[in-house]
Amino acid sequence: MNDWQLDRDGYCLLEQAVPAESIASLLVACSRAFDDDSQGVRARSSRGHVYAARNLIESIAEVTTVWQRDPLLSFLRERLGTGFGLVRALFFDKPPDRTWALAWHKDTSVAVKDNSITSASFSRPTTKAGVPHLIACDDVLKQMLTLRIHLDDVTDENGPLRVIRGSHRSSDSEGENLDGAVDIHAAAGDVLAMRPLISHCSGPSKPGTTRHRRILHLEFAASSTLPDGVQWHDFVRDG
Repeated sequence: MNDWQLDRDGYCLLEQAVPAESIASLLVACSRAFDDDSQGVRARSSRGHVYAARNLIESIAEVTTVWQRDPLLSFLRERLGTGFGLVRALFFDKPPDRTWALAWHKDTSVAVKDNSITSASFSRPTTKAGVPHLIACDDVLKQMLTLRIHLDDVTDENGPLRVIRGSHRSSDSEGENLDGAVDIHAAAGDVLAMRPLISHCSGPSKPGTTRHRRILHLEFAASSTLPDGVQWHDFVRDG
């Protein structure tokens, strides 16, 4: 079912793929790391809640290990091959005092060591939280897979991710129309697997909610090698 849906729709939900004790450990690890702003960028609400954080591979050890057990490890190996690695890790929250929305987009930016290399496969160099990034071509992005680990239950109340089925086939693919967009509801411990080229967005949390919407966003690539000498900023293998 997961293979069929991921290939056809560009996403699938892995229910309870991360046990409750691991979710609790991740929340503690994130809280400890976010108390120290020396690593990366922690965007905070007026009450001090972190609602976005980058460069988590460097600052949170659990990010490099939580996926190195079944069912996630087997899932990644089956879809990316045995040479895959973790290349970027982000954190998102919609705290009750600092909700936000995100317009429709595809994830085309990748973190690299040097974004000044000339290559037909990459464009539009930027720097995010001190890390060089490039927009990757479809051939690179099609060899990637994202796992979004839900650290909280997600309902209509706290701004769920929305996806357009079938829009993952290319950077120009629109998939089904907006009327067929799907809200991703999930329980803590559920993991959304999605292709970077799928069109997705999210709306704000509903007024008066007390819910957070904390997500650990992990990006994986099938190979440590990129075209024209471009190198991943990080590449963490399993084992």
